[in-house]
Amino acid sequence: MSADFPIPPNSPGPDDLRPHSVILFQGDSITDAGRNRLACQANKPAALGEGYARTAALYLLERFPDRSLQCYNRGVSGDTLADLSRRWARDTLPLLPDLLSILIGVNDLWQEMSSTGEMDHNRFRENYRELLIRTQKAFPEIRLALCQPFLLPAGMIPAGWMDEASRLGETTASLAEEFDAALVPFQGILDKAAADQPASSLLFDGVHPTPEGHRLLADCWLEHVVGSP
Repeated sequence: MSADFPIPPNSPGPDDLRPHSVILFQGDSITDAGRNRLACQANKPAALGEGYARTAALYLLERFPDRSLQCYNRGVSGDTLADLSRRWARDTLPLLPDLLSILIGVNDLWQEMSSTGEMDHNRFRENYRELLIRTQKAFPEIRLALCQPFLLPAGMIPAGWMDEASRLGETTASLAEEFDAALVPFQGILDKAAADQPASSLLFDGVHPTPEGHRLLADCWLEHVVGSP
């Protein structure tokens, strides 16, 4: 997919961050980023991890100090879409999110490519759809941000996996359109950056971001979800 994604008209934007809005980051290890599971409160730096979610959340808290935003990170390292769905009733719905950001899929790709050499994209799409339908039924007014999962050919990532990663990104984009969600083009922005520097300087093993990679993801998230910075 192209690295150049305009901010879609369905992005939440700053005006959707009403006072006391709950902003929840969900996903796998890239969102988890070493968060302290014992620090469960909103806005606690340790609870937000050390990655893009923390950088984006702290930026919003500083930019909108009068809105009393509540930012949470509930990413769990190693999660597939099925794992995420199993803990949805525990780690998502009770927080009553107003803005929900989801980054999921790279572990599904990794497991299926490692075991069978191909990924069942139709199954992934339908299971993701079911999770989003379930979420919108619980919260009809929720704003969604769907982040593209990503890979770069570094570390142990075979170059042949990149086509599958691109298809996964296309699936995420189609779901974002279907569910009136903001699309966060992580794969595209990383592809663009990797054209000018080694992939390993962004994703040290082809999957997990370096500090520079997390900064790039945070900037991308802020731009496409709330029109900042």
